[in-house]
Amino acid sequence: MVVVPKTRCRIRTVFVAASIVLAAAACGSGAVPAPPSAGQTPGSAAAASDGQLVEKLTSEVGVAGAMVHLEALQKIADEHGGNRAAGTAGFDASVDYTAGVLRAAGFEVSTPSYEASGNDDVPPGTGRNVIAQTHTGDPDHVVMIGAHLDSVPAGPGIVDDGSGVASLLEIATRLGSSPEVQNATRFAFFGHEETGSQGSTGYVTSLSAEDRKKITLYLNVDMVASPNGGYFAQGGEGGDQKSAGPPGSATVGRELADRLAGTGVKPEIIEFVGDDESPFIKAGIPVGGAENGDRKKKTVEQAANWGGQAGERYDRCYHTACDRIDNVNRDVLDHYLRAIAGTVAHFATSTDELQR
Repeated sequence: MVVVPKTRCRIRTVFVAASIVLAAAACGSGAVPAPPSAGQTPGSAAAASDGQLVEKLTSEVGVAGAMVHLEALQKIADEHGGNRAAGTAGFDASVDYTAGVLRAAGFEVSTPSYEASGNDDVPPGTGRNVIAQTHTGDPDHVVMIGAHLDSVPAGPGIVDDGSGVASLLEIATRLGSSPEVQNATRFAFFGHEETGSQGSTGYVTSLSAEDRKKITLYLNVDMVASPNGGYFAQGGEGGDQKSAGPPGSATVGRELADRLAGTGVKPEIIEFVGDDESPFIKAGIPVGGAENGDRKKKTVEQAANWGGQAGERYDRCYHTACDRIDNVNRDVLDHYLRAIAGTVAHFATSTDELQR
């Protein structure tokens, strides 16, 4: 999560009542579906119903699978000077690892480049994103989910934002590259978020106007395993488009909040504060966001609702060297992982048009 100069004050807090109960189901095998057979065209697979895919995906994703990826990212940081910052060998190794996991799951993966300016900690240069999309689903209606792959130079970034990266990889491998979906599903892993969301900006600006219109929505996942974390959803909250998102964003935010509520917690809907969703907002694409808080302190009311320590930071290791694997709150990660998986499954199988 990038540092922003303004304070993360919340204009208004909305507690969302649970409106969706996720059905319990036995875990499946987790096997990755085979790529399309010869002659099969993108989008030709029969779409599963919302409930079928939601139940399947939310029952199959798990913290154990996400932790495998977090441990790999920690190892990469340990082997590259303690961080995975953009412009370093640690970041390049993170790109290679992420692309390798997705290719092994049957996805066609690209690593498009962009030009990034530097700052006191990160030199200017060419960065890379990682992009993968399902073979199935309508490619003219794309459900997109993303997380940033870089850390700050001061630490390995296992919560910020290894937790988002690991969540996306776990969801992608369980979903598979050729699921029965109505809409194509695209996974994005962006570089240079910590220096002003340059990777996501480079990606969005590289798309043609026609290709931007094909993105039905974008869901940003940035920090979902903080040790004293809360349960926040973003979308539709705030007094202007920059803080609330374009029309349709409230639908995305409410869906994520409802899915969080379905896992047994009381989420808060908050404003956007300027992360990788920003270029999508500027392009007029509906956005949502998942984040559990960073340097701010948990309130007494939040601690009563969520547990944890009132008056303490959501993440005491935010942007420091102690943001390591032992900084991960597996319970927070579990709630978010299931809620994000359900949100992706819902929109991937939905035939409803978001209000644009």
